[in-house]
Amino acid sequence: MTATQPKNLVISIGVDTGGTFTDLVLQMDNQIYTHKLLSTPDNPAQAVLQGIKEIISQASDLGHIQYQLNITHGSTVATNILLERNGAEMALLTTQNFEDLIEIGRQNRAELYNFDVDQPEPLVPSPRRYGVVERMLHTGQPQTEIDYDQLGQLINQLPEVEAIAVCFLFSYVNPAHEQITVDMLQQKFGQTSISISASHQILPEYREFERFSTTIANAYVQPKMQKYLHFLDAKLTEQFGPPRTIGQPKLQIMQSNGGSILVKTASQIPIRTALSGPAGGVIGASAFSQIAGYDRVITFDMGGTSTDVSLCDQKISLTTESKISGVPIQIPMIDIHTVGAGGGSIAQVDVGGALKVGPESAGADPGPACYGRGNFPTVTDANMFLRRIEPNHFLGGKMELYSAHSTRVINTLAQQIGQPQTDTAEGILQIANATMSRAIRRVSVERGYDPNDFALFSYGGAGGLHACFLAESLSIPTVIVPPHGGLMSAMGMLLADTVKDYSQTVLWSMDQDIFQRLSNRFSQLKLQADQDMQLEGISSDLIQYQLSLDLRYVGQSYELNVPFETEFDTLFHQLHKQRFGHSRPDFQIEIVHLRLRAVGLNEQTDVGKNPKLLEQDSQATGQPFTQKTVAFGQPLITNFYYRRDLLKNEIILSPAIVFELSTTTVIPPNFTGYVDSWKNLILSPV
Repeated sequence: MTATQPKNLVISIGVDTGGTFTDLVLQMDNQIYTHKLLSTPDNPAQAVLQGIKEIISQASDLGHIQYQLNITHGSTVATNILLERNGAEMALLTTQNFEDLIEIGRQNRAELYNFDVDQPEPLVPSPRRYGVVERMLHTGQPQTEIDYDQLGQLINQLPEVEAIAVCFLFSYVNPAHEQITVDMLQQKFGQTSISISASHQILPEYREFERFSTTIANAYVQPKMQKYLHFLDAKLTEQFGPPRTIGQPKLQIMQSNGGSILVKTASQIPIRTALSGPAGGVIGASAFSQIAGYDRVITFDMGGTSTDVSLCDQKISLTTESKISGVPIQIPMIDIHTVGAGGGSIAQVDVGGALKVGPESAGADPGPACYGRGNFPTVTDANMFLRRIEPNHFLGGKMELYSAHSTRVINTLAQQIGQPQTDTAEGILQIANATMSRAIRRVSVERGYDPNDFALFSYGGAGGLHACFLAESLSIPTVIVPPHGGLMSAMGMLLADTVKDYSQTVLWSMDQDIFQRLSNRFSQLKLQADQDMQLEGISSDLIQYQLSLDLRYVGQSYELNVPFETEFDTLFHQLHKQRFGHSRPDFQIEIVHLRLRAVGLNEQTDVGKNPKLLEQDSQATGQPFTQKTVAFGQPLITNFYYRRDLLKNEIILSPAIVFELSTTTVIPPNFTGYVDSWKNLILSPV
């Protein structure tokens, strides 16, 4: 670092903690740096702090120059708590006689004809669900006033818990009874660490089951998430704060809706951080694909543990119908479909003697057999056996792999199923590809979209190994593999805006004054958004608003979201036709929810257009560094390229394998490819 550089230097870092690897991307001035290290599942903060230390050291010797440090972090902590069911010991306070609503749930079943299907256990067991004497009507008028004496006795008799959820009927219309209960709980437990979540603060919408479920999930993950976030924030200040930095390091937490929020906000509503890593990937994929001229893409993120896919038709798709480990979560999330197929997915023989791949994963520890500690064959081992992964080029040669270990476990599995080793390895990949292909069909064909109209945007550490095979099976004409594709989720976190979502249930019918009434309600939501954005440190000139409505035909039990525009009813009919194959313009439309998204624009980073990403390496040769035999149904001489050697707009001869730090890309013999002006690999079937 020279003395001529500005003293008010800004360093921005995106950190994505995955099940296998922790990825980091750093932007400083016009420089981009990347780093990847194994995750530490027992203490995720350990890999985060170590990674930040290493990538700052990699970037430069900053000497005595102070810098402003901004970090955006996507965490798997909340998701893993729900998946592993190791959250808080908690209690539920709800309207009397509705204590079991959370266990009864909805009538719909995933397996309609299976009477013995296992239902996920409620996060709050029956003995810790308590009824409060109170009742609010759907109009917001009290039918039964809250019984202060009964509530006080109930609070005094609560067992020792870490978190409490407060969920009353119709609190989204009138939260008075819930607020009274929260106030009394805070008077009782105010000096303790008990977390309190009220449904009117977490999800002020109708449908009590989903509202209760989301609020309970928030309370369930809150104690551990608060502990993790506060620990990480304190350690960042301790290790990277003044005098090295100008002020405290600013830690933003990625949300599942594709935006970021401050640590304080994330601690209050931690359920919004679930699935935040995959959300960062979609943000990055959408930005990079649009820069390259593709506005209709299916994002394909294959990591070590799972695969996440999402459809972006000129914009990112959101949903309020997500489930995590069987728990409905109704907050706005990027519409991502996840399947248990990743590089670490374990291949085994099922009870019927057939080959099965996933959803069990070897994760980061012990990892695939080729990592040197695992004893189970995985998707990564199958790619290693077929020589699609080179031991000396994994993570740019920084991590040693053991091909002999892959051969050993593939051989053992081949003997179990009575097949040749090569057929067994290719069978593992075919099964994994079939699982991922179904996921892509789920977000496209099943929703009225033809995959042939989209490009497949591939990223994640394992994405490039499988993307062309998926595109071929689904007739997708183009595959895009961006530079640093294995770090796309961390890239997306650098790009993330500050985002807050607001909603209000109205259940209005259409009339002549409807547009004005809706405008008035949106104005009220904007006032709340302005206040909250100020607390997030966003100035008013950087705030943009996105207004939308959840609509349905009168009598329906599901809604479609459309932008709030003058002809929003026409948009609804068109969307209904596309999604379900029919529409009824003569039917009355009901307005269920108003939704407002406040976006605080991120002006610190524009990593997608960073000139350093676009520069042609001066040492690029355009030539493969070697040729080797690789199995593609049959042994074929295959060109091995370093990504940095590829020249823009020159055809890449296939079959080929392209190596870079964060991922490996396989170009099968029936595909051709080139590097576009944005340094993306553009691959197409011949």
